[in-house]
Amino acid sequence: MIVGDSQWLGAASEAGHYVDLTQFFNDNKVGEIMAPATVKYYAEYPGNSGKYWAIPAEGDAVGWSYRKDWFEDPTEMANFKAKYGYDLAPPKTWKELRDIAEFFHRPDQNRYGIAIYTDNSYDAMAMGFENALFSFGGDLGNMETYEVEGYINSDKAVAALEAYRELYGFTPPGWAKTFFVEDNQAITEGLAAMSMNYFAFFPALLNESTNPHAANTGFFANPAGPSGDRYAALGGQGISIVSYSTKQEESFKFLQWFIKDETQKRWAELGGYTASAKVLESEEFRNATPYNEAFYQTMFIVKDFWAVPEFAELLGQLNNRIYPHIVGGEGTAKETLDALAADWKATFAKYGRGK
Repeated sequence: MIVGDSQWLGAASEAGHYVDLTQFFNDNKVGEIMAPATVKYYAEYPGNSGKYWAIPAEGDAVGWSYRKDWFEDPTEMANFKAKYGYDLAPPKTWKELRDIAEFFHRPDQNRYGIAIYTDNSYDAMAMGFENALFSFGGDLGNMETYEVEGYINSDKAVAALEAYRELYGFTPPGWAKTFFVEDNQAITEGLAAMSMNYFAFFPALLNESTNPHAANTGFFANPAGPSGDRYAALGGQGISIVSYSTKQEESFKFLQWFIKDETQKRWAELGGYTASAKVLESEEFRNATPYNEAFYQTMFIVKDFWAVPEFAELLGQLNNRIYPHIVGGEGTAKETLDALAADWKATFAKYGRGK
């Protein structure tokens, strides 16, 4: 068996590496057991095809940590309300996220507003930007027809890129190549008021031996965009059976055991990030850690990157286009995304996808 990233679904299934789990999925009602968004992105390929190649296993997505003591300081609260006209609290919208980042950005005090993903060597910056893109009502494209014009370069997508670029202006110095290590360090080193990261890396922020501010660290789910859309970039993995394995019978038995409610409950108790809807919705799970409530909210609103075999090319093209704009201010957001749309359109044409 293999625990594989969701983006591998296309390459692994089309190349014949994964066993088709559609019959198992339907017979065992996996779609009713796991959170719907995790089924769509960890298991199904092509999109909306009803064909399944994995069982949602390790749920993960991008969320946020923040300094509760900064947010709850009476002087900071009074000053924030005087400036912005509403109470300082974990942001529920991207506008509030931006305001709070601006408010706490104080380079002369070695205090900064926010930490975001900017590393363009794999999927860090893409995942970070997707948090804005999806919540602003934008999208990567049509996952069934592979149309990208009017999606990745729509007005909403342009506004999302502008918002992400603006947040970069409130990051600590040297924040042009950052991922999960640096974003956790932004909290542990007392640099930033808020920090983006995968939930998988939040346990370290509650450990006093790795975070001196553990007692004052809180968490929240990705905020909503201007029109109320609220999504988060998907992390985590599904588990698949390798087609040339000689242990397929045992693997199916394992999957039958793995999807049981009691197994998923125990998996969560041991610290696993379950994708089980029933476990996620339970009060016991939601109150188990300071970040579980945000994780519960997030796993029902996740969206993912392209899962086609050529996803690495698409990812590289996105990185090459948006990185110079976000960290260097090159071109406008519209010019950047128009160029990306042209790149992706050509790539899909090369592989014979869409019209």
